[in-house]
Amino acid sequence: MTLLAHDRYCDEIAHQVGLLRAVVTSGADLSVTVPTCPDWSLERLVRHTGGALRWVELMVRTRAEKEVPEDQVPSGDGPEDAGELDAWLAETGDLLVAALREAGPDTAVWSWAGIPTSGFWARRMAHELTIHRADAALAAGQPYEVAPDIAADAIDEWLQIVEFAQRTIPDDESRELRGAGRSIHLHATDGTAELDAEWVIEFTDDLIVWRRGHEKATVALRGPLTAVLLAFYRRLPLDSPELEVLGERELLEFWLERASFG
Repeated sequence: MTLLAHDRYCDEIAHQVGLLRAVVTSGADLSVTVPTCPDWSLERLVRHTGGALRWVELMVRTRAEKEVPEDQVPSGDGPEDAGELDAWLAETGDLLVAALREAGPDTAVWSWAGIPTSGFWARRMAHELTIHRADAALAAGQPYEVAPDIAADAIDEWLQIVEFAQRTIPDDESRELRGAGRSIHLHATDGTAELDAEWVIEFTDDLIVWRRGHEKATVALRGPLTAVLLAFYRRLPLDSPELEVLGERELLEFWLERASFG
């Protein structure tokens, strides 16, 4: 598994911020409930996402050695007037991308995942935006697509996060994803020779083991890469027409119930 270039993540953050701003300015009802985050309105989703970006920007810019409380982030909740959210998002994206580009990928910055670098945050925020922009598009009834390299890397990152949670969080539900002899295969049907968009996830008696590749598994999830990404992040139902589940569906559902980050 190879990370994308630092500048690629920075470019994607800028791109995804622009797409999220387009949802905000499209005339969508900001009070509508986000179906994939039912405790939030679309406005709350936007504020949460922008606030997360501001939080990371502050930590990267100040080279934080420990976690910064979110209530210490300037303008972290956004403007009181929802009509000013677009300008706030634009400024937020510019600030974060500038901080990340200036830091480069290897600057020491606190993180929660045992990878204390600015590069970790560039990747994490690119995918935070990728998924929450999907939430926003679904709430607004708008189409959603994402670049294949970003979608594939988002699946890689998620698998790493699940393994990290298994290893370090004693009461996390991901620790139930154990028991040798069971496996999941993710198969993006629109993958190419240049982009190996298939994954094998093996359960063991300890931590999950995963790799890119095509192998027979207990259950397989097949479909276009964007659909596989959204289903794996619990943003798209398994019964969606563009998806196909082959084998023991219950195992895939078991995974989705216990791997619930984001």
